[in-house]
Amino acid sequence: MDDLFDKMKKIIAEKLEVEEDKITRESSFRQDLGADSLDTYELVYAIEEEMGISIPDEKANEFETVGDALDFIQSQSK
Repeated sequence: MDDLFDKMKKIIAEKLEVEEDKITRESSFRQDLGADSLDTYELVYAIEEEMGISIPDEKANEFETVGDALDFIQSQSK
């Protein structure tokens, strides 16, 4: 779990240009991390590439927080 979260933090920090220590499971992509719709699209694509999974658009649109994305990724890798 921590390895996955660390990977996610690196991707998010790189794509959204925020410091990793500001990213928590509770961080909102839009309110806390300043992502707009293009940022979230690029972020989902980067996560798909890095994690080797596919995230349907309708599911990606439901991601409000980092935890939401993490929970989905974990459910796909079981």
